[in-house]
Amino acid sequence: MTKVAIIVPCRLESTRFPRKLLHPIRGKPLLLWVAERIAREAPEFPLWFAVDDELLRACLAGAGFRAILTSTAHQSGTDRLAEANRTVRAEQVINVQADEPLVSGAQIRALASLLSDGVPMATLGTPFRTAADFQNPNQVKVVLAPAARRALYFSRSPMPYARDRQGKVDDAWVAANPCFKHLGLYGYRADVLERFATLSPGRLEQIEKLEQLRVLEHGLEIACDITADPSIGVDTPEDAVKFEQWLGR
Repeated sequence: MTKVAIIVPCRLESTRFPRKLLHPIRGKPLLLWVAERIAREAPEFPLWFAVDDELLRACLAGAGFRAILTSTAHQSGTDRLAEANRTVRAEQVINVQADEPLVSGAQIRALASLLSDGVPMATLGTPFRTAADFQNPNQVKVVLAPAARRALYFSRSPMPYARDRQGKVDDAWVAANPCFKHLGLYGYRADVLERFATLSPGRLEQIEKLEQLRVLEHGLEIACDITADPSIGVDTPEDAVKFEQWLGR
């Protein structure tokens, strides 16, 4: 049985950006930018992709990456991850999102380190830099208990809310306060991953459309560390442009 493996859940369709994983950036699909980045940044971990469509499998296989075709019925990436790990059989699973082309080896190793401490589930946050990003509902916020390195809540709303300013914050306020963006990176013990797949979606999860809330609603803890490494999550066509501009820097 593999001790630690990276599994990347991949879904062909996307509400905000249809077929974004196949979107070409400088002639290469976004998915391959991510795959090559992971392989380069964290070569010590076995790498697998859990896909829901033959087009994605073919894209990856053509570049030499391993892909497992999973059910199209899954409601979350974590459900897809659980199915794939029944084939991979890793004791601990690191989940990198297929639309995070700047994921770093340090981030992946930080998750592996948290898991080695015995936590059931782990994730990462990073400080917000601008008020515009902090106010953006597409950029998820995580509220932390810093001393315990534990996530208290995740939301699309600006949190913490600046009551004395009626929520009207600027870049300086965001930089001076505990405003953290949640990164779509997770680590799981295999048994916790399997348990997640059996849990019913929580009410908060359904409201916010954030599957990690299911874990908190069912009483499990999520360890959370902070990373300063840059990140560009490609959720929209505008984000793809930002990544292409980053490549040109």
